[in-house]
Amino acid sequence: MKNQRRQLGVAAAIAVVTGESTALGIFLTPASMAKALGSPFLLAMAWSATACMALCGALCYSELAIRFPQAGGEYVYLRYGYGERIAFLYGWMSATVMDPGVTAALVVGAVAYVQIFVPLGRHVATLLLPGAILMALATINYFGTRLSGSVMATANFLKFALLFALVGWALLAGKGSIHHLAPFAIRRAGSEALFPAIASTMVAAFFSFGGWWEAGKLAGEIRNPEKNLPRAFIGGVLLVTAVYILISFAFLYVVPLENVVSNTTFVAQFGSALFGGAGEKILSVCVLISVFGGLMALTMAAPRVYYAMACDGALFPAFGRLHPRFGTPVNAILLQTGMALLLLTLGAFDHILAYIIFSAVIFLGLSAASLFRLERPVVRWWYPAAPIVFLLGCFSIGVLILMHYPMPALLGLGIVLAGDLLRRLFFTARPAEHTAGVEPTLS
Repeated sequence: MKNQRRQLGVAAAIAVVTGESTALGIFLTPASMAKALGSPFLLAMAWSATACMALCGALCYSELAIRFPQAGGEYVYLRYGYGERIAFLYGWMSATVMDPGVTAALVVGAVAYVQIFVPLGRHVATLLLPGAILMALATINYFGTRLSGSVMATANFLKFALLFALVGWALLAGKGSIHHLAPFAIRRAGSEALFPAIASTMVAAFFSFGGWWEAGKLAGEIRNPEKNLPRAFIGGVLLVTAVYILISFAFLYVVPLENVVSNTTFVAQFGSALFGGAGEKILSVCVLISVFGGLMALTMAAPRVYYAMACDGALFPAFGRLHPRFGTPVNAILLQTGMALLLLTLGAFDHILAYIIFSAVIFLGLSAASLFRLERPVVRWWYPAAPIVFLLGCFSIGVLILMHYPMPALLGLGIVLAGDLLRRLFFTARPAEHTAGVEPTLS
């Protein structure tokens, strides 16, 4: 694999970890989870359990990123853990569905909040403006990792400053009451049945945290990866945990749980309670900044998977080329942007995501389990407890998805497995020295 320039520091790496995890979901899931569970205590337990699982996963991924500090993330871990076939299936899912689907979903979600300020026609809102945003992101990423990393880190800093400011304003400006949290542990009348509520909220919480693993895809461009990657993974997950818990309880502090309507009304309810008539617009600005930070993280990280695949012969060689001046995988960036634009024209990204979530959980678990297949055993205070906890969490989430969405889960698995035929027809195996379970010699 070609050597990439290591231009990203720990701030940019943390921005990748936190960016996608605190995009649109930070303003949607707390309300729906609170309404389903009907208890601030259960809400705290749901976030804490998800945070514990994510932290265990972050420990696993930090070790893997140290062992394999090169572009590709899960693709690289799966390749060395299980071989070319499993790695290709992950890359196929990422390139054709997951990455462009999440990107398109976030862009369209952002446009809905732009319309609060500027009314847009249907064609502009559904295609032209989302397409322009995608092209702008591709342009930023095209002109260098340092530039895009700086933009992402700045957006991330501004996003968290605003989120913590919202929490502080809610608590210090007399806009709520501690009595709104009482009774703390007793479920409110009208809440969903307990087991379905816990099941749905755990799935929602897990995917609200989703994206913390993205930093591994940029490992080839992060300075001093042995120190900065663990700091980014662990520090990023802890920061995301703090934000979700604080925002959730600030919301309930301001808006009584009995008044929670749905996740889609979160911005209006919370904003109006905090800022009156201008509340919806103020909160919409916060949403847009959060989504922009998430999009920057995703559009930086995703092309590195296609780049790594192309360097291995698992994707067309053109996608493994670096720009001679900027050092960015320009064709891989164009592939990710093009796929997202295609999904925008089809209007099918939201449906496709429902089919692929189950497979994504499987690959997350397999990536962490590759720690058990390394040539040099892991010697850490948290091993093997952390990967076992994370694997149990992935298994539980997978079972819950199968119980609630069996057809989308199985169809999504079928889409992933169909990629094996494509691999056999078009792509060659990697060089023979890359074998499953054997670590490379890295400089």
